[in-house]
Amino acid sequence: MSAIDTPAPLVADQKFVRGLGLLDSTMLVAGSMIGSGIFIVSADISRQVGSPGWLLVVWMITGLLTLTAALSYGELAAMMPKAGGQYVYLRESFSPLWGFLYGWTLFLVIQTGTIAAVAVGFAKFLGVLWPTISVENYIIAPIRIGSGYAVSLSTAQFVGIVMIALLTFMNTRGLELGKIVQNVFTITKTGSLIALILLGVFVGWNADAVHLNFGNFWHIGGKLQDVGGGLTAATVFGLFVGICVAQTNSLFAADAWNNITFTAGEVKEPRRNIPLSLAFGTFLVIALYFLANIAYLVTLPIETIKTVPADRVASATADVVFPGHGAVIMAVAIMISTFGCNNGLILAGARAYYAMARDGLFFKSSGELNRKHVPAWGLLIQGIWAALLVLPRTVNQDGSFGSLYNDLLTYVISAALIFYILTIAGVFLLRWKRPDAERPYKAFGYPLVPLLYIIGAAVILFVLFKYQPATTWPGLGIVLTGVPIYFLWKVFGKSQPT
Repeated sequence: MSAIDTPAPLVADQKFVRGLGLLDSTMLVAGSMIGSGIFIVSADISRQVGSPGWLLVVWMITGLLTLTAALSYGELAAMMPKAGGQYVYLRESFSPLWGFLYGWTLFLVIQTGTIAAVAVGFAKFLGVLWPTISVENYIIAPIRIGSGYAVSLSTAQFVGIVMIALLTFMNTRGLELGKIVQNVFTITKTGSLIALILLGVFVGWNADAVHLNFGNFWHIGGKLQDVGGGLTAATVFGLFVGICVAQTNSLFAADAWNNITFTAGEVKEPRRNIPLSLAFGTFLVIALYFLANIAYLVTLPIETIKTVPADRVASATADVVFPGHGAVIMAVAIMISTFGCNNGLILAGARAYYAMARDGLFFKSSGELNRKHVPAWGLLIQGIWAALLVLPRTVNQDGSFGSLYNDLLTYVISAALIFYILTIAGVFLLRWKRPDAERPYKAFGYPLVPLLYIIGAAVILFVLFKYQPATTWPGLGIVLTGVPIYFLWKVFGKSQPT
C-alpha cells in the first residue's frame, strides 16, 4: 500500500480520527511556534529599536498581540470545530473568496515557504556539526535565470529537501505517528529553551553586561538600522516606526499558533480543547520568548547582541555559559527545535487544503483521506511545493546568493496580518449574523480585547505599508493572484460531501 493510497469512495470511510487530546493539541501549538526565530531575530530587533528596554517592549507587544489573537480565535474554534480552521472562519464570516485567498496564500507561501525556510535552517545548523553541509557547497552550482534569480542545489538545500520528504512521508502514516513525533520534539525543545534561560541567568550572568544593559535600559545608541524613509530609532518618531517594523521579526518568530485550528477534525472534544490549547500553548511560548531575551541581556551587552555573527544570539549566549562549545550545543538544540516545528507545520497545513478541496477550491485529491485517515495527497502536494521553494535563489548586488522563500515570506508577513485582522473581525461579524449560534467559549474580554488587537495590528500594518513598501506591497500582489485562480476553481472544481 503506497503512502498516497485512498480508500474506496465511501463517504462513511472519509472520516478523520479524533486522536489529539489537550496535551497533544497544546504541543502542536507550542511546537509549531518554536522554530529558529527566537534564537536569531533579537539581533535584528536590537538594531531596529536600539536599547535593551525597547527590545523587551517589542517582545511584550508581540506577546500581547499573539495572546489576544489566540484568545479571540478560541470563540471561532469552539463554534466551528471543523478541519480547515482559519480558512473555514473566513469563509463563514465573509465569503468563500476570502477563505480561498487565505488558503491560497497559505499554500503558495505562508505554510510552504515557512516549511522550506525551517528545513534549510535545520540544514545550516547541521552544518555546524558537519561542515560539508553548507549553502555554499554545491551539488549543482547556481544556474542564473535572468539578472536577479538563480537555481541551485547545495548540500544544505539537499538536506532540507530530504527533511521535508521524510516528515511528509511520516505524516502520511497516520495521525498517531505525527502526534508522537510532535510531542517528543516539542517537549525536548521546550526543555532546551528553559535550560538556555536558566543557564543564561544563573551561570552566564555577566556583571558588566547587566550594568551596561540595565544601567542604560532606555538609552538608544550604537549601531542602528534604517527602518524606512531614512528614519532610525534615534528620534522619537523613528523609534515608533522601528517598534512597528520590528514586529515583522518577533511576530514571525511567534507565528503558526493558529495551526491547531486546521486540525480541528482530529481533536477530541474540540469545543473545549482547541480554545484551551490555544491559550496554554501560546502563553507558554510567549513567556519563554520573553525570558529568553532576559537571558540574552544578562549575558551579552546590547552592542554585542546587535553585532553577533550571523545574528546567532542564542549561540553567543550559550558560548558564555559553555566557552568554546556554545555553537555546537545551540546547533543541536536548534536542530531539534526546527525538526519539531516542521513536523507541526507539515501535519497541520494539509488539513487546510483538505477543507478547500472539499469545497471544490483545491486539487480534488487533497480532499480525500487515505487508509490511515489522513489527507495524504494534500501532504504530498504541500511537500512537493515546499521542496521546490528550496531551490530558487536570489542574486544579491555583491554577487552572493540569497533564498527566494525568505523574500516571499518577508512579503507576506503583512498579508498574514491582514488575514488575522479579518478573522478576528469575523468574531464581531458572526455575533451579528448568527446571534443564536452555539458558542461554548466566548472571546476573552469581548468586545474590548479583540478590538484592541484589530487596532494595534492595523497601526503596525499602516506603518509597514508606508515605511517598508518594497517588502509589503508585493505581499498583496501574491494574495491577489488567488482571485483568478478562485474563479477558475469555481468553474471547474466540484465540491464534495461534507
